[in-house]
Amino acid sequence: MLIMFRFKNFASFKDETILDMRAVSYKNMKSHVLDSKTNKVVKTLAIFGRNASGKSNLISALYYFESFVYNQFFDAGNREDELDFGDKMPNVRRSTFRLSEEANDDSEFEILFYHDQKTYQYGFSIHDIPEEKKYRIKEEWLLVDDKLVFERQENHMTYGKKYEDELKKIGRNREDRLYVGALDYFGEGEVKQIIDGLKQYLKSKFNVHFELILEGSVKGVVSGVNFSRRIAEDAAYKKTIEKFIQMADIGIAGLRIEENVDEKTKERYPFEIKTIHDVYDASGKVVRQEEFDLDMESSGTIRYFSFIQRIFNIIENGGVFIVDELSARLHPILTKFIVDVFEGKMNQKAQLIFTTHDISLMNKDQLRRDEIAFVEKNVRGESSLYTLADVKARSDASFSKDYMSGKYGAIPVIREEDLYHEMAGE
Repeated sequence: MLIMFRFKNFASFKDETILDMRAVSYKNMKSHVLDSKTNKVVKTLAIFGRNASGKSNLISALYYFESFVYNQFFDAGNREDELDFGDKMPNVRRSTFRLSEEANDDSEFEILFYHDQKTYQYGFSIHDIPEEKKYRIKEEWLLVDDKLVFERQENHMTYGKKYEDELKKIGRNREDRLYVGALDYFGEGEVKQIIDGLKQYLKSKFNVHFELILEGSVKGVVSGVNFSRRIAEDAAYKKTIEKFIQMADIGIAGLRIEENVDEKTKERYPFEIKTIHDVYDASGKVVRQEEFDLDMESSGTIRYFSFIQRIFNIIENGGVFIVDELSARLHPILTKFIVDVFEGKMNQKAQLIFTTHDISLMNKDQLRRDEIAFVEKNVRGESSLYTLADVKARSDASFSKDYMSGKYGAIPVIREEDLYHEMAGE
C-alpha cells in the first residue's frame, strides 16, 4: 500500500510536495483506513482544484516516477494482463518549473510504500543538461524497513552493512541510469529479492490509469480502448465484469470476445470485444440480441469499461489506482459507486487516488477530511497540495458549500464586474 509520495521541481510544482496517505486519528469512518505493519493509511484521496491548478501535473509526476523507474529494469516489457502498452510503458515528458528567474535543473522523487511485509523507501534526484539534451542521476537511495540498502551521491556509493559484500561485487553504475536497474540485472541473493519486490510493486500494485482514447462526439471516432487479457481468457472474470457493467444501467446486456481478424492489428490486439444489446418488440418483450463494436458505445461507457477491469483486479490483488479526472464523462452516481467500492469494508488492500471537479463527493458522509485534498496555484504559477485535515476543517462543516465560497481556496476567482466591463468595451 502507498504511504507517501514526495517530489520536487516537476512541471508547476516548484517546491517539495508530499502526497501523504497516512490517516489522521479521526474516530469516524474507520472502515476507510487500511492498516499496515507501521502505518494506517486512507483508502481514497480525492483531489480538487480549479482548471490549470496543477492536478494533472500531480498525476503526471506519479506516472513519470512509475514509468521512469520501471523502464530501467532489464526485462521491462508488456505488463502481463495488458494488451496496449507496447514494449515499454509510455514515458511522460518531464519538465522542471520554468516560471522562476532562478533556474533549477534538478528534480527529485521519492516513494514510501508497504509491500510483501516490508516497508520500502526509494528515491532519486535527476539533473537536466539542457544544452546537451541529456540528464544524469545525481542522487539515489533505497531503504527497507528503515535499514539502508544503498545510497548514491553522483558516482560515490555507500552500502548498508548487511548488503555491502554483495553490492561491492556489482559496482556497475552509469550516470544516466538508475542503480536499481543494474541491481535488477546483476543482483543475487537478498538484494535481488528486494529489487524484485520494488519491481513487482511498480508492475502490479502501482497503477496510474493511462488512457489511449481518441475522443469525439461522433460514433466510431473513439478508439484505443484499454482492456485486460484476462477478460478473454477467464470466463468467471468476464462474467463478473459483465455484472459490474449491468449494474451501471448503461443498456449493455453482456460482452462477446472474438478473435481479431484484422491482420494488421491481430498481433497486438488478438481479441475484439463486442457489446450485446437486447432488441425489443412493440410490447417491450426481448425478441433477440444485437452486437455492437465497442467503439460504437459512448466515450463514458468505454471509460467505465476500462476502469472497472482495473478496479476489480486491484480490489482483488491489492494496490493503488491513480486516475486523472475520474468523473470525466461519468454520471456522478457511477463515480460515487467507484469510490464506494474502494471505501467499503470488503476492500482490505486497495487504494484510490483521483482528481475530480465533482463536488457532490465532497461531503462528510462520503469522505473523511484526510481524504479530501486540494491543488492550488499562486500568482507566481507555483502549485501546492494540501488536505482538509491540513487546514483544520471542522468535522461538521459543509465541505462543498465552504469550498464553493472560497474558504479552502483552490477555486477560480471570476469577478462579474470585470466581465461586464470587458463586454462593454471598457
